[in-house]
Amino acid sequence: MTEKTTAPLADFGSADIDAAGGKGAALGELIRQGFPVPPGFIITTRAYRSLLADTSLGAALGGLLRAATAERDPDGAAIRVLFAGTDMPHDLRTEIGVAYARLGRGAVAVRSSATAEDLPGAAFAGQQDTFLNVVGEDAVVRAVADCWASLWTDRAIAYRRRQGIDPREVAIAVVVQKMVPADIAGVMFTANPVTGVRSEIVVEASPGLGEAVVSGRVTREHYVLDLSGKSRSFAPGGREVVISAAVGGGTQEVPGTPGAGPGLGTEQLAELARLALRSQEHFGRPQDMEWAVAGGRLFVLQSRPMTALPPQPQGLNPFQRRVGPFFVEMFQERPYPLDVSGWMNHGILAMLHRMAGSVGVVFPTAEQVLPEEDGVVVQLVPPVPHPTLRSLAAPVSLARRARQYKTARWTQDPRFPAFLDRIERLTAKDPGALRWAGVVAMAEGSFAAMGGITDLRISYLPGIFLPMLKMRAMLLLLGKTELASALIAGAETRTSQANRALEQLAETAGADAELARALSEEDPVNVLDLVEKDPAHAAFREAFTAFLLEYGNRETVSVVLSSTPTWFDAPEVVLGLVKAMLGARPPRTDQTGTAMSELKGHPVLRFKPLRRRMLAAVAAAQAGMAFREDTHFYATKVIPPLRRAYRELGRRLTAAGVIDDAHDVYHLRFEELASITDTDDGVLPASVREHFRPLVLARAAKRRELEGIPLLDTALLFGHIRRVAGTLVSGTPASRGRAEGPVRVIRGPAEFGRLRSGEILVCPYTNPSWTPLFQRAAAVVVDTGGLGSHAAIVAREYGIPAVMGTGTGTSILADGQHVVVDGNTGVVMPSPSGAGA
Repeated sequence: MTEKTTAPLADFGSADIDAAGGKGAALGELIRQGFPVPPGFIITTRAYRSLLADTSLGAALGGLLRAATAERDPDGAAIRVLFAGTDMPHDLRTEIGVAYARLGRGAVAVRSSATAEDLPGAAFAGQQDTFLNVVGEDAVVRAVADCWASLWTDRAIAYRRRQGIDPREVAIAVVVQKMVPADIAGVMFTANPVTGVRSEIVVEASPGLGEAVVSGRVTREHYVLDLSGKSRSFAPGGREVVISAAVGGGTQEVPGTPGAGPGLGTEQLAELARLALRSQEHFGRPQDMEWAVAGGRLFVLQSRPMTALPPQPQGLNPFQRRVGPFFVEMFQERPYPLDVSGWMNHGILAMLHRMAGSVGVVFPTAEQVLPEEDGVVVQLVPPVPHPTLRSLAAPVSLARRARQYKTARWTQDPRFPAFLDRIERLTAKDPGALRWAGVVAMAEGSFAAMGGITDLRISYLPGIFLPMLKMRAMLLLLGKTELASALIAGAETRTSQANRALEQLAETAGADAELARALSEEDPVNVLDLVEKDPAHAAFREAFTAFLLEYGNRETVSVVLSSTPTWFDAPEVVLGLVKAMLGARPPRTDQTGTAMSELKGHPVLRFKPLRRRMLAAVAAAQAGMAFREDTHFYATKVIPPLRRAYRELGRRLTAAGVIDDAHDVYHLRFEELASITDTDDGVLPASVREHFRPLVLARAAKRRELEGIPLLDTALLFGHIRRVAGTLVSGTPASRGRAEGPVRVIRGPAEFGRLRSGEILVCPYTNPSWTPLFQRAAAVVVDTGGLGSHAAIVAREYGIPAVMGTGTGTSILADGQHVVVDGNTGVVMPSPSGAGA
């Protein structure tokens, strides 16, 4: 131990986490900025690392860490025994004694400060130990050793594993500060941790040391302040116990005095607010702070980034509330950085930008629609396109394109076979045989291919609107506007063709007794192995393979996310659909056929020229609907080669130790991947790991931190829907009819196989991959969406009742609950028979 391993707190700042740990670096930074922090010193991580290197402890610890596996954590108890049996080196003990003497040899707080704590997305709150009111050099030395050992408590080990932190890379410093004999202490947040409101400061307090507050031993006094420190609300605390410094060291507990008034005065609250805002401004993000008041003086004991903070609540305008349900359907999962910077920026959003630009409208950027913190999407902001002066010429442009490009003939456009040829060439590429830049170029080729579909949409989409308007205008004159949705629902599309192919797969499976039994009794994941390997099921396997080759590009979760699998990547999802389609199909009405019969029966349409024009308008509107659906289908053909390129990049990063699993590549941005250069022999240099691994770990931690926080509060979209008396759920009526049956809540593609014929499908969202379920469901109830959503259109096509935009259907309705779905009024009611109750 030839180098000093202790130094005053003020010697450290935010950049010194490797030496001082997260807590120590933050406290040193606060002292440098003039905050009222108790004086102290830090035993740096050099001391901890030297202890491991200069004693037998390091080798023994290494052995225990090597014995751990992905399924089994290191033996924390055995590691702590090693620390307890290792004497502190004499030189370090002397340094601690000198530093303690300079501090006055009085009572101190000894606090752990690991290198992976108090960071964005990884607070490590309470994971390592703190020792209060430590008195005497021997006691301080023991507390330091105990802090080192606390790096290996079971809770700390488990927390690091969840955060993806390599236990071999973590180290710990120890902060020793003068003890603050607090009269009152607590925590404060520079933003409301529950609501996310940034204009509120939340303070929680209790008499005595802050340990009572942070440990949850008391009901805290709860203050909500505005930014000036004025109280907006106050809830009294319970004062169940008061923890204070004991004479001679340690702490003591005495019963509190319930019923007393607020422990903090107006000036103290104002001062806390000033400190909170100063800290937030300096560190550049909302802060979680600990504080104490002793002898009338206020001290800051800690400041770290707030974790799991909801985004600032949105205020939506009428347009955003209208389009919001459609975007919520697409963003049921939080996009990864690679989703946004890759497929969205260069594919989906690029298409929207170009389409909007073709009529002089500016579509918001990805950063505006999906704002980020620490490189991770935190919120979905429904976009508001902005027209420009060029929009004045849009009607002329749209009319010209509508005349020139007829949607019924779009597949004859030379650009369509050129797109298919490009996809075929991308699909034939082997990314494993390419250099890094070549794999990146393969991904860029996928983005460029998407431009082909964008070109076709720009040309042909105007041809959708005029026939639709014409049909609706003619129906208005006939007094039959209510038939419009049902009439266009029957268009022949690639989706309807896929559904018929699935029906045939189900018939083939049903004819194979053993396979049918396996599908009905087992999880589709388990059946997949049977399908792929058992020669007895060759007929189904051949049909199944052909289906995946034809339709496997279909997305499972959302077309905007390249991180989620396609049907080809997740064939068990298709088997789940086959399982759901086994057995008899429940009776339903042909809404399109019924609507067409009603239309043709109108007296005015006995006049043949008018009848021809009306039916031609319906056919043109159906062709437009087919174009929209089919170009969506073909756009998803870009995703499989893109995902293959990403998988290859992820494989190479895993081999280089940059990430732990190939899917972790999605934590990186596309431009970051494009910036990497491999060596002449295809090996990634060590600098790639040094630069990108911390970035991936930080973003992964931030993503975990945001688990459970929705991208958009659906109450903003559906909160206006009033519950009708006597009903369970209310929403938007989207497909006519009434149906009764047991509820089946399906939350995602992995659960497709749970649906049984005749059940009420209740789900949070849908996309085209859900369509086959509608052939077996008696009705559908969806949390999101509206009249023009995928589920509404498909429900009308299959003639089943649908209620959209309930907001709460999946949380209120439960499996097996018998209900009546009224698609005419948009309500779900208890079954009058009480069946299933």
